[in-house]
Amino acid sequence: MTSIGIVGWQGRMGRAIELEIERIGETLAGGVDQGGDLADLAARADVLVDFSSPAALEGNLAAARAATTPIVIGTTGLSDRHHAMIDAAAADVAVLQTGNTSLGIALLSRLVRDAARRLGPDWDIEIVESHHRLKVDAPSGTALMLGDAAAQGLGTTLSDSGVIGRAGLVGARAAGTIGFASLRGGTVVGDHQVVFAGEGERIELGHRADGRALFARGAVRAALWLASAPAGRYTMDAVLGV
Repeated sequence: MTSIGIVGWQGRMGRAIELEIERIGETLAGGVDQGGDLADLAARADVLVDFSSPAALEGNLAAARAATTPIVIGTTGLSDRHHAMIDAAAADVAVLQTGNTSLGIALLSRLVRDAARRLGPDWDIEIVESHHRLKVDAPSGTALMLGDAAAQGLGTTLSDSGVIGRAGLVGARAAGTIGFASLRGGTVVGDHQVVFAGEGERIELGHRADGRALFARGAVRAALWLASAPAGRYTMDAVLGV
């Protein structure tokens, strides 16, 4: 039995993860929200799952390192500074960071990377994502993850090739760029579509999330895998074994 601690316990994802832990018969070590005793939870848990906020990441990583407890980070809206913190923590503990814990999205990322590599820069790449009206970050962490996969396939980086939003007279589309569009409204859990547009043809790869249970399933599966992993930085690819 693996004891799993939840950071961001009373959030939507935290509650879904608790239900998934109960469903599969694993052990809930407990959970914390802002102001809770994370050090105690980290000491009791075999692995932590963090769906709190970017502002809390530094403290969450510090607690995981102090207790040498692996941590899955599903929080989105992370900056370069946050990723540098994760890299530093991964020297001491196992850290799995992802913009989306869906196993389907993990596989989609692989498909996007391979498609971009095989099609090359002659095909335009656009990423469209839709979420509920309450989502605070844009593009979504998942869209950025898919964009990063496309950039890797093209042999570039998203910071060099990404175009986030367009307005006004922006001119013709630059070759080799990766565009993003974000839609917000209603109660959409999460839709992502990657469009490869060539001369006279298009390829569309996509994923639709119909509920949060699928993210909870992936997060718990990632936690169970990470609990016995050595120190290092991992992605959902490792969970899929690809």
